[in-house]
Amino acid sequence: MQLKDELKQFAHDLGASLFGIACVKSIKKEFLFFGETLKDLDYTISLGLRLSDSILEDITDFPTKIYFHHYRQANAILDQIAFKVSNFIQDKGYKALPVPASQIVDWEKQLGHLSHKKIGEMAGVGFIGRNNLLVNPDIGSRFRLVTILTNMSLEPDKKLKESCGECRACVSVCPAAAIKEEKEDFDHIKCFEKLKEFRNKRLVDQFICGVCVKTCKGTVKSTP
Repeated sequence: MQLKDELKQFAHDLGASLFGIACVKSIKKEFLFFGETLKDLDYTISLGLRLSDSILEDITDFPTKIYFHHYRQANAILDQIAFKVSNFIQDKGYKALPVPASQIVDWEKQLGHLSHKKIGEMAGVGFIGRNNLLVNPDIGSRFRLVTILTNMSLEPDKKLKESCGECRACVSVCPAAAIKEEKEDFDHIKCFEKLKEFRNKRLVDQFICGVCVKTCKGTVKSTP
């Protein structure tokens, strides 16, 4: 427990807003790594960096240039934090593999090395909301994620029991009409088509939107 507390404090001192631990041994087959890379890396550290409320509030029904810059900066900062936390772990005599916050390795399926969102859910950082994003009870979806794989045996955090509850703020504002009443019905194709439209119009140079990120502010209630 002491090592976990040290890690958490170190990550927060570096600027991380959210911290959670998950054991991922059962799902490593889903990760896109080769060979023996993941052989004994059974634990993950999920770190979240809060985004600027002011920049998000500038978004209307399409992404802004300043949000695009902020988004990229957040990813870069998360990668730096993960790099330093990984070195902290290695200095303790363990292995650590920082997974980039935003890197596509399978363009056809739009996949990274792993799902930061799924890891974050397992690590108790948030729950999957109607917007198909990870939602933290305190700050909503207004954050970005990064993941570190390690062989350091750490006590996993518990998955959250919260849900969106009665909140449907994201449903009506989605410019793609991709968000539905049930989170399982989220329309990935409509969402991605709208992201391509934004990029083709040169609003931003990456497949991002930000509208539902802006709308999801947290303060949700626990489910019974």
